[in-house]
Amino acid sequence: MDKPIGVFDSGVGGLTVAKEIMKLLPNEKVVYFGDTARVPYGSKSKETVVRYARQIIRFLLTKDVKAIVIACNTACALALDTVKDEFDIPIIGVVKPGVEMALRVTKNKSIGIIGTEGTIKSETYTKLIHKVDSGIQVTGKACPLFVPLVEEGLLKDSITREVASRYLSVLKEQNIDSLVLGCTHYPLITNILQEVMGDKVTLVNPAIETAKELSQLLDEKGIKSLKLNELGHEFFVSDREEKFEEFAKLILKYKMMPVSHVNIEDY
Repeated sequence: MDKPIGVFDSGVGGLTVAKEIMKLLPNEKVVYFGDTARVPYGSKSKETVVRYARQIIRFLLTKDVKAIVIACNTACALALDTVKDEFDIPIIGVVKPGVEMALRVTKNKSIGIIGTEGTIKSETYTKLIHKVDSGIQVTGKACPLFVPLVEEGLLKDSITREVASRYLSVLKEQNIDSLVLGCTHYPLITNILQEVMGDKVTLVNPAIETAKELSQLLDEKGIKSLKLNELGHEFFVSDREEKFEEFAKLILKYKMMPVSHVNIEDY
């Protein structure tokens, strides 16, 4: 089936997920929406994030997508269960694949989770981990400044390094051996995070596992595209198209169509 895959995030972070999908599934066209006018989601209420997710899904459905990936941990934590029940289309998120990967790599049963305030407060990761193994120690830490730092392009800046050192000190004290990057913006500062945590801690990037889960879903539904996508991928944002396009070109090495503006409040 040659219909596209819809992917959305609060901003640029979901491009880390889109990149893995493009790499693993070169036949698939991605239609990406970044809610750059309303980023970040992490400090918003559940009701607000659910409303945003509904609007974005309604927009993506106008692009005739065959499946949707919520490439935003906050939206997954607060809205995924609700929208999966409301829309007649396969919808997956990034949380479950991240949990499964963390469970595979931990050796001392001490896992750290970093994310937005919304993700950490929801304890979604902790609940899913404990459903599998209640003996695992999970330490969550909200890192609200990471998203605006990434959105501003400060990926290797000393300010980002200083903020990371302060945020992650509590996790270092807990002797964690794996750290889940519970926000799709965070893989863009992997080098700084690894430097602060040290080589003994494995960083878990849910984006890679999410692409694998999507591939499996498309197989199960029999809706994989059979011919190579040579047209490129479509990108939409709710604000600041030029800034988004600059950032996307840095992250993605795939053919892009021009970034278009959408008034998402119309949906």
